[in-house]
Amino acid sequence: MNTALTGTRHHVPGMARTILVVEDETTLRETLIDALETEGFRVVGAADGRAALAEFRAEAPDLILLDVMLPELSGVEVCRIIRAESPVPIIMLTARDSELDKVVGLELGADDYVTKPFSFRELTARIRANFRRDERASAASAAATAAAGQAGVAAPPPPVEVGRVSVDLAGHRVMRDGRPVPLKPKVFELLAFLVRNPGQVFTRDQLLEHVWGYEYGGETRTVDVHVHWLRTEIEPEPATPVWIHTVRGVGYVFRRPD
Repeated sequence: MNTALTGTRHHVPGMARTILVVEDETTLRETLIDALETEGFRVVGAADGRAALAEFRAEAPDLILLDVMLPELSGVEVCRIIRAESPVPIIMLTARDSELDKVVGLELGADDYVTKPFSFRELTARIRANFRRDERASAASAAATAAAGQAGVAAPPPPVEVGRVSVDLAGHRVMRDGRPVPLKPKVFELLAFLVRNPGQVFTRDQLLEHVWGYEYGGETRTVDVHVHWLRTEIEPEPATPVWIHTVRGVGYVFRRPD
């Protein structure tokens, strides 16, 4: 079996999205399941890391809510295993003081995290933002395919040169000195958005809205972590960036050096 395809669901419009809730606290897990089902989602639950992997492989969920502190296997380990098999969106649930868990989870491929205690309104906003991105990407892909079929394949726009780095927006890849740079998907989306809007300063909340799809600001540490990774990959000296600048008290901006 090709494990790269395991757990990947191709959503059919009109069908309820499936969410896997992985949480060892029984009351919280059952509360989340009931509340999400009320919102119209199909929900399955798991109380430990091994059960989470079994449900993930059996149900092919559209999104996973994954607690960090789990028996059997930790949420961080579960995230690592799932990400090796599937691009399914993962939102990690962490304690407010576990900053290391948040960063490690993001490094392993989690799409986001929500800190406990959290409001259900915030959580559902994050979930729906992930689904909206998926729908927009599917619609854009279908439109591009249709346009190519009607008018032939148009020449893609040229790559954007960022010093020794070449950003191929159409090909969704980054090259440094002719060699590919392995960027996480969300890091590339952040780079692409900034490159398409040079000279414009964006707050962290605006970047959450445009890149992550959130309707309102919340945990902005996600943005800072992704900017750090981006600078590490494209800046000659990440500690003294020349492309991705911090505007103190405001946010971030992509600028070409004079």
